[in-house]
Amino acid sequence: MTEKTSTSSQAPAPPPPGRYRLESDRGTIHASARAMFGLFTVTGTFRIRDGEICIAEDPAACTARATIDASSYDSGNARRDRDVSSPALLDAGRFPDITFTGTGARAEHDSWIVDGSVSAHGATDTIQVRVSEARAEGDGAYFRATARLDRTRLGVSGKKGMVGRNVTLSIEARATRV
Repeated sequence: MTEKTSTSSQAPAPPPPGRYRLESDRGTIHASARAMFGLFTVTGTFRIRDGEICIAEDPAACTARATIDASSYDSGNARRDRDVSSPALLDAGRFPDITFTGTGARAEHDSWIVDGSVSAHGATDTIQVRVSEARAEGDGAYFRATARLDRTRLGVSGKKGMVGRNVTLSIEARATRV
C-alpha cells in the first residue's frame, strides 16, 4: 500500500509491505445483532483460527485470508452459545470454518476498504471490510476493522425474530511478519 499520513481525511498509513501471519491467540471478532424482535442487542466473540495478510506497494495487489472457528462463539451465555453453534444457526458441526478472502484495498476517506467474500454454513457472499487502523507494531502489525453482513445470504436463516438478519463485526487482529 502506498504510504499515507494519518489525518482525519486520509486512510491510515499501513504497515510496511510484506506477508503477515495472523496470531490466533491475539485476534478477536466481536459480533453483534439485534435480538428478540429488535428489543435488544446481543454481542459475542469468535476466535480467529489462522490467516495471512499480504501488504503490497500497490493497494490493489493486497490480499487477506482469515479462518474463524465457527464453534468458538462466546457471549457469556452458555445456552445462547450452544444455539449459535447448533444446526439452527451456524451448524458448526457440519461447517466448522467461517472464512474471509479479501483482494485489493482502496483508500476511502479515513480508512481502507477491502472487498472480499465470506463463506459460512456452506454458502459464500460478498463483503466489504473497512480497515480503520493498520499500523506496524514491533515485529508485526495491528489491524482494526469493521464489516456488516446479512446472515440469511449465507444460509443462516433460522431463529427469525429471535436473531436479527444483519450482523455487525468488529475485528481486532495482530499479525507477525513472516
